[in-house]
Amino acid sequence: QVQLVESGGGLVQPGGSLRLSCAASGSILSINTMGWYRQAPGKERELVARITSGSSPNYADSVKGRFTISRDNAKNTVYLQMNNLKSEDTAVYYCLVAGAYYSSSRFSSWGQGTQVTVSS
Repeated sequence: QVQLVESGGGLVQPGGSLRLSCAASGSILSINTMGWYRQAPGKERELVARITSGSSPNYADSVKGRFTISRDNAKNTVYLQMNNLKSEDTAVYYCLVAGAYYSSSRFSSWGQGTQVTVSS
């Protein structure tokens, strides 16, 4: 079983910055993909950014140039640096981690979500 712990959400003014973290723990052999998704009230969950081993990160068009995803493989942690935040970035942000257990079975797990509110 994989446990994901998210942190870093909060209230910020437009133009401000936040950094989200998501740490994975458990009987993890390897992690292939780490990503961030968000869901605003009344809307479907959407991809924000995703990073896959051996590939360049990909971003939603709405966050390109403002958000940066990175990962620390030694800590099984993924980060999302969010700059120049806008009111439309307000949402619950979820991390998604996919990989393999030591048993070789695959997993794909969601974090509990962290609220990001951009408001003056």
